[in-house]
Amino acid sequence: MRKKHRPDPNRSDQAPCWCDSGNPVFRCCGPLLTRTATATSTEALMRSRYAAYVLRDTDYLMATWHPHTRPASLDLDPAQRWLGLSINSVSAGGEHDTEGTVEFVARFKVHGRGHRLHERSRFVREQGLWFYWDGVFVR
Repeated sequence: MRKKHRPDPNRSDQAPCWCDSGNPVFRCCGPLLTRTATATSTEALMRSRYAAYVLRDTDYLMATWHPHTRPASLDLDPAQRWLGLSINSVSAGGEHDTEGTVEFVARFKVHGRGHRLHERSRFVREQGLWFYWDGVFVR
């Protein structure tokens, strides 16, 4: 059984990334979360946003949410513990695209009870930057 990641701002850059990509933090979401790089694809942005939820980094989540659809504020439940991310499919969202979708399943627990968030997220790219636009829950 794989050991689950815990949010740790002092985590080694060599540690596995929170997004379950199998890559170390320094080659995955780390540069995006520290704003030293920008996402080159919708999947990269999706993974970094998941990592931001794990870390409760509301500043990153708001900055990567398109201004036309983002909420005025974002309150994350401190009892929510993220357990893992699976990417089901990616459509478009590459370096030459302006739109793309990512279907994913994120698992989490709240007060010991397990949940699954299955969503098809839409992304747009403006002025070279990818933004989360919105999502539709998949049942």
